[in-house]
Amino acid sequence: MSQFKSCVEACQKLNVSCPNKDCRSWISYEEDLNCTLITVEKNDKMTLRDVAKRLKYSFVRVKQLEENALLKMKKRMSKM
Repeated sequence: MSQFKSCVEACQKLNVSCPNKDCRSWISYEEDLNCTLITVEKNDKMTLRDVAKRLKYSFVRVKQLEENALLKMKKRMSKM
């Protein structure tokens, strides 16, 4: 997590969008310097409709992604 934090801090200090598209936190949203960590910091909680609008996905698709992510987490937790 520290490498992400230093990346975020560098982008915020220089006020430039993150150029590292390979980063797990990278998102195509210039307003938040292309960083999900900055998005969360600025906006706190967001609805699925907010996320869909930002990503230019349908609400239904974002809901599907959420359901798949939750299912994966449940499977991993059951293996512990």
